Amino acid sequence: MNSLKNYKGLYYAALILLLWGANLWYFLHYSVRFDDPLIYLGLLIQTHLYTGVFITAHDAIHGVVMPHRPKVNYVIGWLCATLFAFNNYNKLSSKHHLHHKHAASEQDPDYYAGNFFRWYLKFALEYVTIWQIVLMAVTYNLLKLVFPMWNLILFWEVPAILSTLQLFYFGTYLPHRGEHDPSDKHKARSQGLNHWIAFFTCYFFGYHHEHHAYPYLPWWKLAEAKEKTESK
Repeated sequence: MNSLKNYKGLYYAALILLLWGANLWYFLHYSVRFDDPLIYLGLLIQTHLYTGVFITAHDAIHGVVMPHRPKVNYVIGWLCATLFAFNNYNKLSSKHHLHHKHAASEQDPDYYAGNFFRWYLKFALEYVTIWQIVLMAVTYNLLKLVFPMWNLILFWEVPAILSTLQLFYFGTYLPHRGEHDPSDKHKARSQGLNHWIAFFTCYFFGYHHEHHAYPYLPWWKLAEAKEKTESK
């Protein structure tokens, strides 16, 4: 049983990547008609799976995808970050640890004391690089030789962009905006206790105070942590 628990992070990572790849592959071959409701459902599913890919990279940054296999943990994190619009895993890791160390302060690369749109722009510019844009453009033009343009836009590009909004809104903006209790060193708040909403909005990262309090917990254990917080 203990050996199975040791590989639970790997199973979740593999499941998310498998579903992400399968859904993308299916809709890249799908006949796009804008009056077809399945198009929009597929886009929403792919957005949610993109978010899961990034959350897996995030958990790898905290070393909790494969805690007992650091090299495997790194490879999974690097792969997920790369699949998520060619993000630089090492850069993400460095800045995310600064975010935890200096949450909601001037030293926090994820924080901005402004409105939603300016904050999102600052957040995006903090991580997006010219090389990412170049790699995305080259990959798009290569994929366009094989797949239809609208399929690529709707199921490869748009879900990635929507996912950044999802991650930012539920995982950064709502938890860290506004004033915080001076006694709260994490400067983070959590959404109300509802596991279904918490999962579909951001893989339980709406339980953000719990994540900052227990960064060694993988995403699927944050629900349990929230329940314990509520019971106190």
